[in-house]
Amino acid sequence: MASSTTYPVMERFPTLQGEGAWTGHAAWFIRLGGCDVGCSWCDVKECWPVEVHPRVAVKELVKEAKDSGLPRVVVTGGEPAMHDLGPLTEALKEAGLATHLETSGAHPVSGLWDWVTLSPKKFKPCRDEWYKEADELKVVVVNSHDLEWAEGHASQLVPGTAQFLQPEWDRRDVVMEKVLTRIQEAPQWRLSLQIHKFIGLP
Repeated sequence: MASSTTYPVMERFPTLQGEGAWTGHAAWFIRLGGCDVGCSWCDVKECWPVEVHPRVAVKELVKEAKDSGLPRVVVTGGEPAMHDLGPLTEALKEAGLATHLETSGAHPVSGLWDWVTLSPKKFKPCRDEWYKEADELKVVVVNSHDLEWAEGHASQLVPGTAQFLQPEWDRRDVVMEKVLTRIQEAPQWRLSLQIHKFIGLP
């Protein structure tokens, strides 16, 4: 049964979405353990190894999310798409909760999603099928080259998909001017900031 399926979970908590189109909206976050993408600037490297995180049953994860009183659940990582997310999302939707995913697109599509944030990384290629699943593209900008790299991903999206450029937190002072200039030049892009970090939320 789906409710008995387990996932390696690093943490789950209530917060505000701090990035992209849903910035400022309250949500319940489930951060799954496991990542094989390996971004050098990742701020949650402790979630990378799968085996160190306790496995939690879908039934418990859904109960916690429902008890939070929040309308949407963001499944993140790590790289959550390493796991078959079908059982988790089916149970969340049966409980009346909206399902949001944050993924690099490096693994196959799974799960039933109300919103997909695709954030491809240079360290492992994005699979083609994710471009048509994405509701928003969010590219983390570490250097000037990332602005051109972002355009290659944007060209593969379904028309109307939201597009965001997000300065990498530790380099935001270095790249912010370049990001703002690009958005002025190409206004299909929007600015994403990690608002939760500015206000001290997880």
